[in-house]
Amino acid sequence: MSLYYEAASILANPDKTGGSLKSRIYKKKDLKSSPAQIVALVTEASKWSGVLKDVIERSGLLAEEKKLTPTLALLLTYDLLISKGGVAAPASHVLKISITRHKARLQAELTRSRVKAGHPTLDAFKDALERERNAAGPQHPRWVRVNTLKTSLGDQLTTTFGKFKEVESLAEVMSAPASSKIYFVDPHILNLLALPPRIDLSKTGAYLAGQIIFQDKASCFPAYLLDPSGDGDVIDGCAAPGNKTTHVAAILKDIAAQDGGSDTPTRVIAFERDRFRAKILNKMVKLASADGIVSIKAAHDFTEADPEAEEYANVTDLLLDPSCSGTGIVGRDDAITMHLPSSQGDGSKKTPSSKKRKRNVKEETVPESETTLQLDMDDSVPEETPVEDKLSERLTALSAFQLRILKHAMCFPKARRITYSTCSIHFEENEAVVFQALASKEATRYGWSILKRRDQVSGMKSWPRRGVWEDDKLDKKEAEPLQRQEILDACIRCEKGTDDGTMGFFVAAFIREEGKSSDVDQEEAEEAEEDEWNGFSGDEAGTAEPAAVVEKVVSAEPGSKKKKRRKQ
Repeated sequence: MSLYYEAASILANPDKTGGSLKSRIYKKKDLKSSPAQIVALVTEASKWSGVLKDVIERSGLLAEEKKLTPTLALLLTYDLLISKGGVAAPASHVLKISITRHKARLQAELTRSRVKAGHPTLDAFKDALERERNAAGPQHPRWVRVNTLKTSLGDQLTTTFGKFKEVESLAEVMSAPASSKIYFVDPHILNLLALPPRIDLSKTGAYLAGQIIFQDKASCFPAYLLDPSGDGDVIDGCAAPGNKTTHVAAILKDIAAQDGGSDTPTRVIAFERDRFRAKILNKMVKLASADGIVSIKAAHDFTEADPEAEEYANVTDLLLDPSCSGTGIVGRDDAITMHLPSSQGDGSKKTPSSKKRKRNVKEETVPESETTLQLDMDDSVPEETPVEDKLSERLTALSAFQLRILKHAMCFPKARRITYSTCSIHFEENEAVVFQALASKEATRYGWSILKRRDQVSGMKSWPRRGVWEDDKLDKKEAEPLQRQEILDACIRCEKGTDDGTMGFFVAAFIREEGKSSDVDQEEAEEAEEDEWNGFSGDEAGTAEPAAVVEKVVSAEPGSKKKKRRKQ
């Protein structure tokens, strides 16, 4: 079957393709196997690779089966001994024959390893391996957002999580093994649950049907903080892969339902300049049943959109999550190590060292001496991680683009709220961009200010981590006219590796002063358009490429019809 050959080839990565394992798999167009199936196989096999490496070597499997490479042997042995589904190949397939005739010997060696480690059952062995992995570093819970476009929190707690037990603290969830059936209801974001780290929900009916969405808690902040009025359209300026897009769509649907139930929610206009990512966005939107609300602008650059165009005449809210350094992404610290067996092993039958082995998988080029593979599974990790001496230069380029896109959003004539967010830990991309935006002529001309903490939706108002200041990173003169501490207190930060269980993240919201939505001097408006929406030059377009790759009742703005703010 192609599954094992394709997985082995991707792991070998003979073309030295950049990016995380997930991005390499999902970008590969000629796969015969399901990308999700390959990801699952590699992920699960890697958890057992340390044990199975010894099992394979002691059995002498590779010395006898010259058609098997170390990677193929590891993947097949995992499915043969551990996976409930067994080897995914017909009984007559050469790979299945090659591995199953050694099942008794492999099983005996696995039992030997289990007993030596002091575990009475295979499940106990599995739990011990999970605890060992958990002890290796800070644990990140599995965050699950219930998609209210298709279901409700109550429905999911009685169906998908009907046999789960609610616990009173996030700490209980973060320290639990993957097999624990417990959940924690998040106190800050509605319809958000925390489950044990590495719990596998990918095969549940709710996940496959788009009823639940895997989304980090911090990633839910932008749409929640936006707190849209529901009276106008929302623009998502950098939409793929679509979690924030579908989140804000769910919020708008909830608002429409509470206003009478029959109203059609206003639109979410989702921009994505990259064609490949736009396809992912389209798939996500359809799976979440948000396609009736979300209008996708595929291969369209938000910074080239004319704020005065008729199609954006009803835009009142904008959500911006532009390209960033991605330094807050948890996947950076959650790399998987896959231990590969030696082709010689410890078995009694050896292959003479002078004789070259023939292989069926010519794509696999892992040297015999290379016994481990470091795999980053996060599909949002950039293809190139900047080294320290290039980081400052990269942050300068990124922050320039981030400021540009934020100032462009301020030019939409009827806009009332904007959220700006990054998955970066750096001041230059976060608070510095906020201060520079507030000091810009666009903010002054159109009446934009920071959304103060006291005015934020309740779940965000109570979040404790706030903005920071770094004297050496921003011109003091630029910040002096502003009320620095009040602005910093309005900014929201999340830190990875803490008891909060979030990734590193930043978000701030901007609000427009009443009376400056549409009465801007026409000459100034035309000047702003000329300055801000004429698109990128070739060099600027390069810096705008994504650096990281795949709710509530609200209170209306002044002058709009009143709505209730969501309760926590």
